[in-house]
Amino acid sequence: MKIENPFQLALKTYRSVLFSTIVFSVVINALMFVGPLYMLQVYDRVLHSRSEMTLIMLTLIAVAMLMVYGLLEWLRSRVLVRAGLRFDQMISNGVFTRVVTSTLKQPQARAEFALSDIDRLREFFTGSGLIAICDVPWVPIFLFVCFLFHPLIGWVATCGALIIFALAIANEFMTKKPLAEAAGHGQAAQHFSNSTLQNVEVIRALGMEKSLRGRWSAMHRSMLEKQANASDRAGGLLSTSKFVRMALQTLILGAGAYLAIAGEISPGAMIAASIMMGRALAPVDQVVGQWKQFVGARMAYRRLSEIFRQLPEEGERTALPAPTGNLTVEQLIVAPPGSRTPLIQGVSFAVKPGEAIAVVGPSGAGKSSLVRALVGVWQPLSGAIRLDGAELQHWDQDDLGRHLGYLPQSVELFAGTIAENIARFQEGVDAEEVINAAKLARAHQMIQNLPDGYDTQIGVGGRQISGGQRQRVGLARAIFGSPALIILDEPNSNLDSEGEEALAQAIAELKAQGKAIIVVSHKMSLVALADKTLVLAEGRMRAFGPTRDVLQPKPAVAPAPAQAQNNRSIA
Repeated sequence: MKIENPFQLALKTYRSVLFSTIVFSVVINALMFVGPLYMLQVYDRVLHSRSEMTLIMLTLIAVAMLMVYGLLEWLRSRVLVRAGLRFDQMISNGVFTRVVTSTLKQPQARAEFALSDIDRLREFFTGSGLIAICDVPWVPIFLFVCFLFHPLIGWVATCGALIIFALAIANEFMTKKPLAEAAGHGQAAQHFSNSTLQNVEVIRALGMEKSLRGRWSAMHRSMLEKQANASDRAGGLLSTSKFVRMALQTLILGAGAYLAIAGEISPGAMIAASIMMGRALAPVDQVVGQWKQFVGARMAYRRLSEIFRQLPEEGERTALPAPTGNLTVEQLIVAPPGSRTPLIQGVSFAVKPGEAIAVVGPSGAGKSSLVRALVGVWQPLSGAIRLDGAELQHWDQDDLGRHLGYLPQSVELFAGTIAENIARFQEGVDAEEVINAAKLARAHQMIQNLPDGYDTQIGVGGRQISGGQRQRVGLARAIFGSPALIILDEPNSNLDSEGEEALAQAIAELKAQGKAIIVVSHKMSLVALADKTLVLAEGRMRAFGPTRDVLQPKPAVAPAPAQAQNNRSIA
């Protein structure tokens, strides 16, 4: 069964709101006739009759209708804002999920900018740009009324509207390319700055600040130059549009005065025609002024459509029973996302509950690549990874994550408290579960020594605490929720001797609890705790078996008796 694209579903829901907005716009634009008609009646009837009662009644009616106008304007704006929030709610979760997936599959694609595209599109849907577009269809009606006053007035207003519309088209062609280039350079600069600021300590320690600042400045300057180019062109066209509109106001009054002198229209019609032409040109002028927002919204729409097209909605997977920790790997071949060059080839092994396996090998052997495949981050090119008989792809990713414990080689914590990081930012978690995980990771006392204990704010990337403390908090996060399979990639890289001893105790206790454990390490003290050892080299499995047999040096082969006799004779 085909699942409907959430983005298209959100747009379909918004279309009904847009229809309501158009209905509001019809009434609002109809009420815009109040001003011209009031002026027409005042000049042509009240001033001639000198009737104060007529003036009072006309004024009361006009004010009442303008109150309705103001109320409808407020309601239209309110409806659009609420609809924008609803639109955001319908797609934001889907966009976030797709950004994560796209970043894993194509890190260079900079999919994270789709998150800001939600805001850009919502702001257009709820702002004056969309309202101006809804008002544009009324331009011919206002122009038609100008013709009713007099053909000359109608032609002056029509020529003005055509000139302003031509300026809007010119704005599109003259700013489209520089705006697109500016957006590309801006995204590159933002991506570079975000990734660079993740390593501020290295930047300052190695004196790289000036060089990296220069590179960011070059990207930022390119964005500003393109944006300035587009803004110069748009500004010139906008100024021309304003000049045309003001000149037309003067021309329409001049033409009206000429016609009034000639007796072809009344003075009231002259004033009313001037107001009516202003109403006719206002939506076109607003479209020109909002053109940059419109272009940005169009680009955001295309990017969001593309990310939803490339990553269609996945159906709800059948909930699988909680695994016991039986992991089997069969002829696994793994390559980085977007590549067909294998980093892991033909690896097969199995892990049972209560068993620990060590993965060893030289740098570049493929250990971290294997780990990424085992936790479902990288998809295999071929072969299978099964947890309790079910391939990882058959699991719902969030459901699978609850049964996996993962400590990456580079521990990344998130802005928040230590308790929130250990609890994986889940809502409604019992504090006792967090404390138990910390105790099992031998991190409870260390956390208690911090200024606010478990409520200590660790900042972006956990930089408020040391590397060893991050490692131990990361281990507590990995074993939170009692996962069946725990994978630790260089878990002792930042630990001192006391931390390594605590880690060894934690692994021994997890084994006793029946957890399946995979440990990547270079240190023999940690490898010695494993029941079995997998040796990798150049992405291939060189050995697998009991740790004692795999790591025990092979004895030299004794020479045959006859060979030994010959050796003695030669000697």
